[in-house]
Formats: sequence, structure tokens, C-alpha cells
Amino acid sequence: MLLFKKIAFFILLPVFFGFTINYSLPEHEFHVSKCLIEYNEKEQALQITLHLFIDDLEEALRLQGADKLFICTEKEHEEAEGYIAKYLQQKFTVGLEGKVRDYHFLGKEISEDLMAVWCYLEIENVPDINQLHVKNALLMDAFDDQKNIIRIVGPQKKKAYFLFNQTHNEEILNFSGK
Repeated sequence: MLLFKKIAFFILLPVFFGFTINYSLPEHEFHVSKCLIEYNEKEQALQITLHLFIDDLEEALRLQGADKLFICTEKEHEEAEGYIAKYLQQKFTVGLEGKVRDYHFLGKEISEDLMAVWCYLEIENVPDINQLHVKNALLMDAFDDQKNIIRIVGPQKKKAYFLFNQTHNEEILNFSGK
């Protein structure tokens, strides 16, 4: 009886968790990213966190000629972070007071579920924000149904949320009340 339970456990475990026999991760059926842009008044910086599915990011980078990057694995290509940073600069822009600002790519780490990557960006020397312009066309070149969710926490903890898609991928937010 104990042997039967062990065999049943190992047969049903992959089925229960949705894994194939080789234990690969299941593909997701939707294309979405999320982003938090938070103004840190004390540090006078905009701190940006992006959450992107690894397979989606790799597909977008493959379309630009960067193939087999193996992001967040032991086999990660030595220039993977450079390709990611360059792609982010092309598809994700932040403007302050009507002027696009450069940000620093601080790094990345794999998400807890191993399916996504967290990318960290920062814009320094931001003493105040009256107007914030965000354009997020990430992964839209790879997927027609891509949606990008953005949450913004601005001065005095004022909050805003946006959902970007193929036809709407930028917003201007005024914090000054004008």
C-alpha cells in the first residue's frame, strides 16, 4: 500500500502542479507587465521597479537580434543585462517637467515563482515633480495583446494607476494641480 501511494504521488504531482513530465514551467496565457514608479522625497529620486515575464522579455530581445540569453539562469549570456538595459531605454521613457530623463539600470533579480524578472531603475536629482510623463511600450513589439500596468506614487504619496496597451502607451500626470 505504501509503495502504491509513493508511485501515485510521483505520477500525480506533475499533473497537480501543471508541469509536464520534464518539469518545465507552464506557459502563461496572457501578456502583462507591471511597473511601480515611486518618488522618494528624502533621496530626491524616482525609483522604478519593473516586473516582466522572462520568456516574453527574451522573445522581445530575440526579435532585436539578441537570442539565447537564458535570463536569470546559470547559463545567462554575459551581455544579457546590457541587452535588457538597452531594450528598456528604447521602450520605456520617463519625462519630468516636459523633458525626458535618463535612468540608471541598477540591476535585476528573478521573481519568487521563477517565471519573471524584476528590473530596478532610478532617476536621481529630482528635487520636485510637477509633471511626470511615462511611455511604456515594453513587449508590445512582440505581443499584440500586451498590457502594461503602471502604479505611480508621487509627491505627498499621491497615487495614480494606468493600463497601457497597443493603442494607449503613454500618459502625462500633473502633481501641481494645474
